[in-house]
Amino acid sequence: MNVLNIFQQSIYLMLIAVAQMLVLVSGGFDLSVGAGVALTSIVSATAMVAVQTWMPGSPILAVWAGGGAAVVVGLFTGACNAIGVSVLGVNPFIVTLASASILSGITLIISQGVQVGGLPDPFVYTIGSGFIGGVPVAVLLALPVLLLVYFAVNMTRYGRFLFATGSNPRAAFVAGVSVKGTLAVTYIMCGVITAYAGFLLTARVSSGEPQLGAEFPLRSIAAAVIGGCSLRGGQGTVIGAVLGALFVTILANGMDLLRFGSNYQMILIGLVLVGAVLLDRYQTSSRAAAR
Repeated sequence: MNVLNIFQQSIYLMLIAVAQMLVLVSGGFDLSVGAGVALTSIVSATAMVAVQTWMPGSPILAVWAGGGAAVVVGLFTGACNAIGVSVLGVNPFIVTLASASILSGITLIISQGVQVGGLPDPFVYTIGSGFIGGVPVAVLLALPVLLLVYFAVNMTRYGRFLFATGSNPRAAFVAGVSVKGTLAVTYIMCGVITAYAGFLLTARVSSGEPQLGAEFPLRSIAAAVIGGCSLRGGQGTVIGAVLGALFVTILANGMDLLRFGSNYQMILIGLVLVGAVLLDRYQTSSRAAAR
């Protein structure tokens, strides 16, 4: 049962780690994923409660409204980062850090710092905690997204452009790659996937939470780097990000069983990230020396 619980817990981080992997491969990173999850949680929950109030006999319609609101939030957050990075040419660290602050402020204004309850039963009990054939519904809903990203990265022109942009944007531009367009698509995809994860996670916690997802920026980067992404860009896989997310979740679950406090968990996750970055730097230096 604990193995199933770990897999169910990790699916949300898997989605966000894969989204983060796309940005890392492009040569940037996204510090706004946690704020995006919180904003998605509040906006989608508010939309569902509003529809359920207007049409109390249509809980399924309310769930669809919440899903639509989540997609809109994802497009908004992704577009804001895309404009800052690809159009204005601002450093991704500054853009996504600013986005995180702005999105957190919007979340608190909408929610007034209070959680949104009274969500539709199908959303909470089917998507949030339901099972089909012994498999969590949230996992079944997340798998198609992971497969689509895998297909996009490994079997489309976008994937080739993504790795070329991350490896050497100047050479990619000379070779005919639309660097700005690739960056824009990448950040928008990251925003939408993150919002989708936030929507599923809202079902799991059964309410809109203004503080949801604060741990995801660090954990998603850690999972992606542990899974083989390079902070220099141009390197990373979907499978690696998924396995990295599973490792981080197992590590956190093990610390919970050992009754480590959340503060100690943050320290250990940070140390693991530093270790993964140092290992990546060592491997890069070794390959350069071998040439």
